[in-house]
Amino acid sequence: MTVVAATKYVSVAEMAVLAEAGIEVVGENRAQDLAEKHAAYGDTFRWHFIGHLQSRKAKLVSGLCELVHSVDSESAARRLEIPALVQVDLAGEQSKSGVAPAELDRLLALGLEVRGLSTMPPLAPDPEASRPYFRRLRELARARGLPELSMGTSQDYRVGAEEGATYVRVGSSLFRG
Repeated sequence: MTVVAATKYVSVAEMAVLAEAGIEVVGENRAQDLAEKHAAYGDTFRWHFIGHLQSRKAKLVSGLCELVHSVDSESAARRLEIPALVQVDLAGEQSKSGVAPAELDRLLALGLEVRGLSTMPPLAPDPEASRPYFRRLRELARARGLPELSMGTSQDYRVGAEEGATYVRVGSSLFRG
């Protein structure tokens, strides 16, 4: 399993702490922040994009990252030039990105190199509430022969790992005092 340090709320200057700690993989949510942090730290990290990918930002992200965790549209998938994980919205939350499970096969058929799936379950005080969503994602991936699973954040990464995550995205837990 790979721990991806989520850097959405990490300044360019604070990225030095991650480098000093030996963090190898970072995940950024915004293309503009990705470009700024990559310009400062380049090959210090392996870069992943974990936020909503707008199709107009796909070329930029393709040039800086090795993997995108969040493909959820045909237009972004067609413009992306690197491997990806398709983000699946298993809870049907309007506020979150992701394709509905029924739309998954259509997106997989576009020819993008898809290595697996990702999901963000509803925020809940109990990490165990994420388990059914992670289990369902694992089932969807297994049925399609996809080996990679990005599931679990600072609040529920242990449950994600127990359910087969190959990537967990942690941010706030890295910077708690």
